[in-house]
Order: sequence, then structure tokens, then C-alpha cells
Amino acid sequence: MIEPARVHDIARLQSIEDAAGEAFRALGMDTVADDDPPSEATLTEFIRTGRAWVYTQSGVVCGYLIAFDVDDCTHIEQVSVDPDYSGRGIGAALIEHLESVARERHRVALTLTTYRDVPWNGPYYSRLGFVEDPDPSPALLAIRAHEAELGLDAWPRIVMRRAIARSDPSAPAPVR
Repeated sequence: MIEPARVHDIARLQSIEDAAGEAFRALGMDTVADDDPPSEATLTEFIRTGRAWVYTQSGVVCGYLIAFDVDDCTHIEQVSVDPDYSGRGIGAALIEHLESVARERHRVALTLTTYRDVPWNGPYYSRLGFVEDPDPSPALLAIRAHEAELGLDAWPRIVMRRAIARSDPSAPAPVR
């Protein structure tokens, strides 16, 4: 079940992020694995503003997604799944849920930044219909610049985009 995240979920979200990050060690990306999860203050702000969702199974939070609007798009800041629950479509379900929310908010696409070659990053998002954005907006370029400042560019990163399917295909597409 997907539902809005709540403040009492924060410690679990941080533990999911830590556990999911460990997979980067096998690729020699220890810096990424050692990166701190989003802070309590950051997660509280996403929750308070209705931009955080959790996937629960039998009462256990198994994954989460946080997002914010950039330009006329909804940008996925983070989607993480507890490794004990990986391979069950939880990340994809969270992204599909976000798309429905973004459609209601009249957004034209979902965007994200990710590692191009990490199997559960760039290739995974490609399988979910995201494509590399060859001409990111200035706002997305600013996100990438901030990531570079944080040292995330030690490995190739890209901006990806997935158009949001309109609920009424005969309706005109929003202007980008």
C-alpha cells in the first residue's frame, strides 16, 4: 500500500536509505554508500508539504519516495527500497503513484538525476520509460551543479525524464 509518509516514519526512511546505499560498495562507490541519508529536518519538510510517500507491506515501511516540482515537472529527489524487499516492484509502484499525483498537479513529466551506469539507476529507470534529457532546463542543471559540489560526479551522472501520460489523450498537451 502506498500512502503519505508521516513524521514517525523518518527513522525508518533513514534506515532504508542506509541499507540501500550499501549496494554501492560492491561497485567501489564507497563514498556513495557512506553518504548520510536525508536529515530529519529535510524529511520533515518533504512530509509537511505532502511530497513524501511510503510503500508499506503488512504494516512495514519497505520503501519511500520524495519529490518536488521543478519547472513544469515533478522531480524525484530520492526513491529507495529496503534491500530485503527489492525485486518486488516497490520502486516502480512508488514512481507510478508519483506520476498520478503529478498528473493531478498538471505536471508534464517526471525528472530525476542518477548514475548512468549503475544497474539499479540509469538502466533501471530506462526500463521504466525514462530517457536521458539531452537539454536539461537551467533548474535541472542547477541540481546537477549542486550534486557535483557534493562530490557525486566521481561517476557519470545524467538527468532523465519521463513524459506523463495524460488521462485524456485527446486533450492538448501542456506547453513546456
